[in-house]
Amino acid sequence: MFDITALLRQRFAALRSTAEFFSLRYVQESRQHLSVRKNVAEPPSLGRDEGAMLTVRLNGVEAYAATADLSQTGLQRALEQAEALARNINGHALLNVSQQPVTTVQADYCSPNLEQPFPSLGDCYALLASESASVPADPRLVNWQASLGITTVEQIYLNNAGAQLRQAQRFVYPGFGVTAFDGQDSQSRSLGRENFGQQGGFDVIERCGLIGAGASVADQALQLLLAPNTPSGVRDLLLMPDQMMLQIHESIGHPLEMDRILGDERNYAGTSFVKASDFGHLQYGSTLLNVTFDPDIPEQLASYAHDDDGTPAHKTFLIRDGLLLRPLGSALSQFRSGLDGVANSRACGWNRAPIDRMANLNIEPGEQNLAQLISGIEHGILMKTNRSWSIDDARNKFQFGCEWGQLIENGELRGVVKNPNYRGVSAQFWRNLSAVGDASTFQVLGTPNCGKGEPNQVIRVGHASPACVFSQIDVFGGDA
Repeated sequence: MFDITALLRQRFAALRSTAEFFSLRYVQESRQHLSVRKNVAEPPSLGRDEGAMLTVRLNGVEAYAATADLSQTGLQRALEQAEALARNINGHALLNVSQQPVTTVQADYCSPNLEQPFPSLGDCYALLASESASVPADPRLVNWQASLGITTVEQIYLNNAGAQLRQAQRFVYPGFGVTAFDGQDSQSRSLGRENFGQQGGFDVIERCGLIGAGASVADQALQLLLAPNTPSGVRDLLLMPDQMMLQIHESIGHPLEMDRILGDERNYAGTSFVKASDFGHLQYGSTLLNVTFDPDIPEQLASYAHDDDGTPAHKTFLIRDGLLLRPLGSALSQFRSGLDGVANSRACGWNRAPIDRMANLNIEPGEQNLAQLISGIEHGILMKTNRSWSIDDARNKFQFGCEWGQLIENGELRGVVKNPNYRGVSAQFWRNLSAVGDASTFQVLGTPNCGKGEPNQVIRVGHASPACVFSQIDVFGGDA
């Protein structure tokens, strides 16, 4: 996938600039989305995008210009536009970044199994059609869909300090969803879709459990139709990994993004209840809470060797034993705040500048298997698979809903309940963490659609988590 590298190196070497530092970040992305709805194959959605971002640092000012014209003339023009912008900003800039270090590393990074060809379009449609056809003939099953998204990305970073960083990645998003309706109530059950994204090849589809899932997902949708509504009250809450993913994302990930804490996102995505002075001091959760920025799990969506500014990426604890240690802050945010951060300067494409973003944000496993987690709950509820979420602009007060619930009484799973919801306040919620599942409950998940920034950037993030138990949580049903 690196055939264009030599050409870009040649053209980059021929660029002329008066800036003390300049770089090129090339991105080529190809996307396809396939779907079979109610046994009918829908037309594929295909897309391709390619271009480059030129960055300059001139008199301590950094500026950008992007172009889809990758000719020598086009790249030189974009570089000159970035220089002109840097000159215009000079005298008005809030920061002097002339002393910011720049990378000189040369390295490659590839998704696992990238060398193995992916099944053809026809074979993928055949697989989706088979799963769709496995849904039983029941008039209450009014809609179902098997889907598969595949995105391949090639990225090359070059700078005038000698760096050459190349990435070739493939992201796979399998999914299946069923909706049941009995004339009065509608219930949906899903597998994968927007919460089971991984890097890799056909192995991602196998790990997701898509193959053979159609009949069981449909059966669960019918069970929900017949189930009673979730009772309201205070209960212990067992969240499975596909709901933990949303909980981590909204009430840990976004609050710890340093640019939000510094106020950059106030106009659009909001602020954070976390303050810069909290790092090293705030007890974010119970002593069972251990949260890492981890770019080293090969199949996880946001695994990489370097971020989009060339900073090396390493596994780092953000929260250890419940204590807040460091933010999701890139090199620039570290410079601005004086706090240690991580390699999370990321852009969604060639025409966006990198900003602080979540990447792989994971909860480390504990010591109890699922049976032990359940047996330790006297009066509780298990919840799976997010279906709704609401959280305030400071990422503090939240209310989340799930597709699937099961009551737990005296250490045993009881009947299914529908419309399970819960609410809380972020830091207090994590302080109520009372049990953490072991590696047997741990799942690697991820989503392609985290939005942030002006202009907007939608980016891939990964979340891996065990099942977790939270004590004394406010739970309610759909009629509350």
